[in-house]
Amino acid sequence: MSREQHITRTFLELADTLVEDFDVIDFLHQMTVRCQELLDITAAAVFLAHPEPRLHSPAPCDPSPALQDLLNTACHQGPALDAVTTQRPTTLHSGNDAALRWPQFASDLERAGYTQATAVPMRLRRDVLGSLLLLHTGTRTLNPEDFALAQALASAATIGLLHARTITHQHTVNEQLHTALYSRIVIEQAKGLLAARENITLNHAFDALRHHARDHRVLLSNVARDVIDREFTPSIPPARPRAHPSDTE
Repeated sequence: MSREQHITRTFLELADTLVEDFDVIDFLHQMTVRCQELLDITAAAVFLAHPEPRLHSPAPCDPSPALQDLLNTACHQGPALDAVTTQRPTTLHSGNDAALRWPQFASDLERAGYTQATAVPMRLRRDVLGSLLLLHTGTRTLNPEDFALAQALASAATIGLLHARTITHQHTVNEQLHTALYSRIVIEQAKGLLAARENITLNHAFDALRHHARDHRVLLSNVARDVIDREFTPSIPPARPRAHPSDTE
């Protein structure tokens, strides 16, 4: 699959919210996975701005204590929160400037082994839902094309969530957003168990969970609980190749 095909497929996934069994947990988790696949980053996380800034879904399974500390700090200072309050993209490079601006975040960033953090707002006109945080380990910054793609992904996700919230005519989506952090833990545990059990990658394991949930019209978190509690093993789909910018076919 070429990178262009992968990008097209991702936007089609993000547009698939106008369905009865829309699962916001699946939706946001899938977004962080696709960011890792399409962009030159190491990790991604979605932050929700309401009712207070909080982490939804980091892409790495079972984050290390240092990474978890970084993500917890990001709820209170750093690019993710700044992107929400200013409604503008924010990039932070490790170094003296970073330490002066956000001392705790800069310290946690370095301790977790990351060199840069980029955040783009998830907004549509006056509606700001949160931000998308991208973490880097190398010296290369996002090029203009990848930066534009990151913002486009965040905007597409925002539109999808707002559409889903509108068609429910209730607070179902908001309630799912508030419980997403806890469901994420179950999903991450199931990914790790399934990956170890079937000797596959974490992203491949997530695709298996997601395909089963969609094929059988059940919540992703329920499938994850079955994997953990009942040792259930869903069908494993063909592995999706990682799309690099240099891919041509």
